[in-house]
Amino acid sequence: MNPVFELRQVGVSRGGRSLVDDVSLSVHPGEVLAIMGENGAGKSTLLRLMAGDFAPDRGQVLLDGKPLADWSALAQARRRAMMPQQSSMSFAFTAFEVVLMGRSPHDGGQPGEHDRAIAREAMRRTDALQFAERRYPTLSGGERSRVMLARAIAQVLGDTDSAGDATPRALLLDEPSAALDIAHQHAAFRAVRELAAVEQVAVVAVLHDPNLVASHADRVALISNGRLMAVGSVDETLTEALMTACFSIAMKRLRHPTRDIPLLVATTD
Repeated sequence: MNPVFELRQVGVSRGGRSLVDDVSLSVHPGEVLAIMGENGAGKSTLLRLMAGDFAPDRGQVLLDGKPLADWSALAQARRRAMMPQQSSMSFAFTAFEVVLMGRSPHDGGQPGEHDRAIAREAMRRTDALQFAERRYPTLSGGERSRVMLARAIAQVLGDTDSAGDATPRALLLDEPSAALDIAHQHAAFRAVRELAAVEQVAVVAVLHDPNLVASHADRVALISNGRLMAVGSVDETLTEALMTACFSIAMKRLRHPTRDIPLLVATTD
């Protein structure tokens, strides 16, 4: 089975500075891949390459085994959704209307009941149905994040090809938990994990919290200065040595008190 997305030795330079250098990385159907690294390490650049915002200066980005450049913008939008770090929307759409916009690549701007049902289901998964009829600009930062996550989920939820098989799809998340409280951080990623497991959507998420990553990711890619430091399972990558080197702060690794996963603590003294 092809990876949903594959980066082959990609490189991006801007203003004489290398943002991403010789990175090869893939994500498969049903997998949650977390990308971690310091600010400016190149994490968002990798997501934007997969989102088709720009082409790499070097290397290749493949979607379902085919160069991303060979896909039309509409075909890409039907197969992958992107939740950016920030989303500005000043018009007084309701939260439900914002989520329904995620269906536009599929409904041609004329949503039917199928699309409305998917939008409602996406909002249920992100605990956003309770403010479906509220105006988006009136929502708190965390509520907006839940709406935008629902919008991205609605874009890739429940679609099949002509044979009735699920098409390869990807959900790209750039710091989706930044505005969320602790409970909603884990709730959001339980929803994301369900999407991956049941719908076989490939998920790529840029995250900073190693303990959120340990709880919800299948694999982790560590990025430093635009280069891939390590990629592997949670236990293989969230080590004291690698995390200390990646984040330039001493890290102590413990075991979670109730789950067989690592627990990382920064030691600042």
